[in-house]
This record gives sequence, C-alpha cells and structure tokens, in this order.
Amino acid sequence: MDGVGKKAGLSDEGATDLGQDRPHSARMYDYYLGGKTNYAVDREAAEAVIQQFPPIVTAARINRAYMHRAVHFLAAECGIRQFLDIGTGIPTAPNLHEVAQAVDARCKVAYVDTDPIVLAYADSLLTSAPEGETSYLEASVTDPESVIEAVKEDGCISFDEPVALTLHALLHFVPDEQDAYGAVDRLLDELAPGSCLSLSHCTGDFAPESWQAIVDLYTQRGTPAQVRSHAEVLRFFDRLDLVDPGLVVAHRWRPVPASGPSLVTDADASLYAGVATKR
Repeated sequence: MDGVGKKAGLSDEGATDLGQDRPHSARMYDYYLGGKTNYAVDREAAEAVIQQFPPIVTAARINRAYMHRAVHFLAAECGIRQFLDIGTGIPTAPNLHEVAQAVDARCKVAYVDTDPIVLAYADSLLTSAPEGETSYLEASVTDPESVIEAVKEDGCISFDEPVALTLHALLHFVPDEQDAYGAVDRLLDELAPGSCLSLSHCTGDFAPESWQAIVDLYTQRGTPAQVRSHAEVLRFFDRLDLVDPGLVVAHRWRPVPASGPSLVTDADASLYAGVATKR
C-alpha cells in the first residue's frame, strides 16, 4: 500500500488547458530525455534547439543524473527528510521521492509546478512509501509567497524542520526581470537552520553563441529564458555554505565512481550544479 499522496491547491482538471498548441519547456525536456509525454509542437521546438546545440540531449540527462546523486546525498549524508521540489516537470522514473525514500522511507516530498500536463501525470509523483508522504502543489517560483502559502496549507512538509529546497533546471526560465534572486532568497528565509539548497542551471560560459540562440528560440516560442555565468549562478548561494566540490559543471559534482565524467566535456554539459547548507 502506498503512503499518503495528495494534490493540493489545484484548479478544476476538467477545465485544464494542456497547451497542446504551444511548446512548453517541461515537455521539451521530456523529449530530450526520450519521454513520450510531449506533443508535436514540443518536438518541433526541441528539434530546433537540438539543431543549434546537439549536446542539449546530453545536458538534460546530466541534469537528471545530478538530481539523483544530489537527492541521495541530501538524504544519506545530510540527514534531510523533507524535500520541496519546485519546477518538478513531467514524472520520469526514478522520481525524487523514490530516490529519497530509498534512503529512508519516511522522507516527505512536496512537488510544486504550474504546468497543467504535469498535473495530468502527477499520480506517479504521489506513490509514496507507506512510511512517507508526497504531495503535489500548484504554485510558481516567480511568486514565492504562493509556494510558501501552499506548503503551509498542505502540511506535507513543515518549515519548522530542515528542508531540502531543490531547484533543478528551473531558474534559467526565470530571467532577471522576474527577480529570480529575490524569489530564492524569500524561499530560503522560510527554511529552518540545517536546510539545504540543491540547484542546477544552464550556462552560456562554454558555448555563448549557441546558448544565445537557444534562449532566443525559447523566448520566441513563449518561454522566457536566461542562461547565467558561473558568478551569476553562484549568487544564488550567497547566504549559504557550499558543500564540496562547490559550484561545478554538473557531471563533475560527486560523480559515481568509474562513471567517467571526462567522457563528457564541460561544453556538452553547459550546466552548473551545487548543494549548500543554511546555518
């Protein structure tokens, strides 16, 4: 029997617009990963990105592998038992709660997203171990107060105890005019001492022309985007203590022994990642 799983703060599913007439970053990411939860318009947009930067498929898989390693680290070595995953995206096994609950079945995970197709497939995010709990909340990182309110109303996780805030492949879709730094700061304000932040973020440091073209493609199709430099991504961790090896290209963050991070170039990954703790 599965543990507690619930959807909270959601609109009437019968009236949901799945946006099949326009590409969405979550469904494009699903396509890069070889998933099936995408439409022709997503595949067309994703193929345009692949034409500009063929390693984007590799980068997506590196990001997913980083998530697995980071969540395992947070649960196994940092002792975190609560996770707030914002920008969840379309479920792709193993999901975050499965990684965390493999370490300790009592882990609780609150998933947050605004894409209606994520809602449509959210049931697979709610298959918690009996000892733990998962929840799906509708809110946006660009409105951190809505995230905080939804979490408090839902009750799956408590801000009175340490929480791992996970923002994986999300903030490059929050340009400066939407105050990405302010949103992260507000969320961190709410977290108890001992909490952690895990973040991954695309960068144009290694292939600036290709990534500017990618940003343009996303923006032209209705998804604002902004890649950031190492120094700009590092700013998200200003108030925190980065754990070793710091903010690095994602495939170099605590790689699995014999996984061979040298087999992929930093330019192919073009993704920074890091984990930090809050005093």
